[in-house]
Amino acid sequence: MADDFFDSSDNDRSNKPLLHAESWTLPEPLSLEGGGVLDNVTVVYETYGKLNAEKSNAIFICHALSGDSHVASHDSDDDPGWWELMVGPGKPIDTNRYFVVCANILGGCRGTTGPEDINPATGIPYGKDFPAICIADIVNVNHKLICDHFGIPSLFALVGGSLGGFMALDWAVRYPDTLYGSIMIATGARLSQQSRAFDVIARNAITSDPNFCDGQYYDKIVGPKKGLAIARQLGHITYLSREAMNRKSASDRKVDSPFETIYPVGSYLAHQGDKFVERFDANSYCTLSIALDDYNQSQTFEDLTEDLKKSRCRWLCVSFSSDWLFVPSQTKEIVDAALAAGKEVSYCNVASEAGHDGFLLKPEIDFYGQLVSAFLRNLESNPQVGVHKEPNADPAEFPEKRPVPYRLKHRIDFDRILELIPPGKSVLDLGCGKGELLLRLRQRGDDVLLGVELEQKCVLHCIQHDLNVIHTDMDKGLRSFRDNQFDFVVLSKTLQTVRNVELVLSEMLRIGKTAIVSFPNFGYHRFRTQLEMFGTAPQTDTRPGRKWFNTNDVRFLTIADFRELCNVKRYRIQKMIALDTEREIEIPEEESPNVLADVAIIALTK
Repeated sequence: MADDFFDSSDNDRSNKPLLHAESWTLPEPLSLEGGGVLDNVTVVYETYGKLNAEKSNAIFICHALSGDSHVASHDSDDDPGWWELMVGPGKPIDTNRYFVVCANILGGCRGTTGPEDINPATGIPYGKDFPAICIADIVNVNHKLICDHFGIPSLFALVGGSLGGFMALDWAVRYPDTLYGSIMIATGARLSQQSRAFDVIARNAITSDPNFCDGQYYDKIVGPKKGLAIARQLGHITYLSREAMNRKSASDRKVDSPFETIYPVGSYLAHQGDKFVERFDANSYCTLSIALDDYNQSQTFEDLTEDLKKSRCRWLCVSFSSDWLFVPSQTKEIVDAALAAGKEVSYCNVASEAGHDGFLLKPEIDFYGQLVSAFLRNLESNPQVGVHKEPNADPAEFPEKRPVPYRLKHRIDFDRILELIPPGKSVLDLGCGKGELLLRLRQRGDDVLLGVELEQKCVLHCIQHDLNVIHTDMDKGLRSFRDNQFDFVVLSKTLQTVRNVELVLSEMLRIGKTAIVSFPNFGYHRFRTQLEMFGTAPQTDTRPGRKWFNTNDVRFLTIADFRELCNVKRYRIQKMIALDTEREIEIPEEESPNVLADVAIIALTK
């Protein structure tokens, strides 16, 4: 999306009729978690694509607080949806391949039963008397829509961002047998107190508006528009990063608004607030924001881990580096709990300057959309999923988009590492890069495999090749992993890039029963000659354009150096393999490996 002054994720939303919306009314009263009951609950939803004969290709999309069922346009005459860039033919959530359902949530104001509907007990709209609802109630309604109305026994995947992520998490725990994959974006297990504080102020702005009329404003000429607009302005501040807000202040454009427009940022917020009141209801905003604030999947990390043990799905979690409504650590908490629960999970913290709104904007979707697309294709490896059995379109018209199989080049160091790992063992590969070692292990038949990687593009590459990977910086520790969680922890030709060597090695031996470390030996005679004869630093980073000043290498250790470290730390060297990789031979101990080997592989235990 271009950096136009008024650009935001709200640009294409309006209060126009939803041309392709359908509705379903629950056949029985809905019992709420808080003790109330709602009669004749109606759900408004939209569908995209075709449900296959096995009903195994359904994806349910959970929208955020101010969203609705119109996730994407249905044809060229239809208005764009709130996730137009993500959902549609050939897009990351490909409607030529999947049957996509998105429903307006309970308590909303775009067709599904909410505060503006008639209360049968009074004959007037519920208003503020609409019963308190929670995320579990919203998920319960959506679950009934999928299972009872559509007759879909298990969702292929559930996708949710922000508030929608709460729903995805709750569904996976509450209805574990009805879900193969869960994609959680820019979310967490609860709101922070700071985020709740913004919601409290927003609700105060609404209820303090003289036109709020104690929630019964539906028969009035003017409702609480100013209060709702201010609530939206507050919310919008939390959706943008500092960098994004600065860009909005780089223009001198003005708008005609009753709100202050002295500064450009005021004009921007006034525009967003004025536009929002055209399509949203103040009581719905209060109802849904309270449900958002009340949600707390688990009080402690241990409880969250126990909750996630109930789930049976595979997980993809995505956060955004500049998001301060749901900071990356909130998403990472779910990832860590899933790891502790022994679940298959991948995670990426997407570099972004857009803030929370990044999950709806083009620059970020251009990257993380590939993560989502790859993850969905990986789910198809589940033998119970029959997405291919009844395609939505001619395969010749919509060809496969799977990546070209990765051609693994012969590497003697990987051959030797595989010899050190007996088949069937669990392996954590630190600094896994594009997953070459993990792919070799998988080709051998091993399946309990996980990578840790810092480079975002490498994380994508791993997921595209059906490898589980966690995007994190090992120099900051590996607290995500339990003691003795893996049989082997591998650090392959990465030690020279590690800044906190003592911490990383200690963590490897905590997490794994055996640690395997390989590294370039800077005592190798060719490196010595290069320094002695030419006076230039030895170089192992052979990527194009890499020199001493832009390499990732920060250590220049030798085999002798590493042995000394093991002696100091009292690490036990089980086996050392010294290699001349150019000649593809092993250098025996008696032939001075510190001089003749360019790579060392060392297996360690405590």
